[in-house]
Amino acid sequence: MPAAATSLTAAVWTARAQAHAERADALTAGHRARRATGERHPVEDFLYEYYPTRPSVLRRWHPGVGTALEGPAPHAGWRHYSTGADGAVTLDAAAFREARGDAVAFVARLLAATAGRPPTFGCFGLHEWAMVYRAAAHRHPLPLRLGQAGTDAVVEGATVRCSHVDAFRFFTPEAVGLNRLQPTRATQVDLEQPGCLHATMDLYKWATKLGPAVPGELLLDCFALARAVRELDMRASPYDLRAHGRAPVRIETAEGRAEYAAAQRGFTARGAALRARLLEVCEVLDGA
Repeated sequence: MPAAATSLTAAVWTARAQAHAERADALTAGHRARRATGERHPVEDFLYEYYPTRPSVLRRWHPGVGTALEGPAPHAGWRHYSTGADGAVTLDAAAFREARGDAVAFVARLLAATAGRPPTFGCFGLHEWAMVYRAAAHRHPLPLRLGQAGTDAVVEGATVRCSHVDAFRFFTPEAVGLNRLQPTRATQVDLEQPGCLHATMDLYKWATKLGPAVPGELLLDCFALARAVRELDMRASPYDLRAHGRAPVRIETAEGRAEYAAAQRGFTARGAALRARLLEVCEVLDGA
């Protein structure tokens, strides 16, 4: 078992685990209540479908790679953990890397490439508009603020420049050719840029891919940011969410585009800090 860089006493890590569970419960309370009654929220519940991680997984605290837990710890019975001669429990980084090495390498490569590019802020969330462009049916059972014709006119009068493959793949066939970029899975590392809302939201996805190597606090920080980004994403979309208490960001106007870009810059700064922390996790795994 590799030597741990830090060690937490039972009192310290127990308190952190409890605080983590309470924070996770608060973040997922609405979703869990709706799931019990069969309801669905078009904004808040999306994260559990797009990133299929259960609330029970979110509330399970991990110390992160390189941190040992003193005293008896339930982690001793969890996958990829091992117990030293002194009874301390830590993630076996070498075993984890052996099991998920390809995923760790991809995440590290993508995060580093994205962090190394300047952000761009001129997309104005038009990916959501391109997903309903000239469409008879829509992904969400919600009315369009401007109607179909008005929505189509916005797309046709704008410059669509989506760089994110998992947004682009939902464009309607009629919208695909309007995009200045044609991102694919093969070009994801080459095109992803830190100003993209989906790239920022995906930090939560990459945190889940790194699994127990990510400290629980970092996982929830990524989840909380993804929730906030999703709010802007849908408020700037063509859908009318006022019945759900969400005022629109009217990106079809100059004022709305300025509002969107300002919020986008704030999310980019928050995302940069979390991306750096995830890269540190990858570096520790790589050096194990």
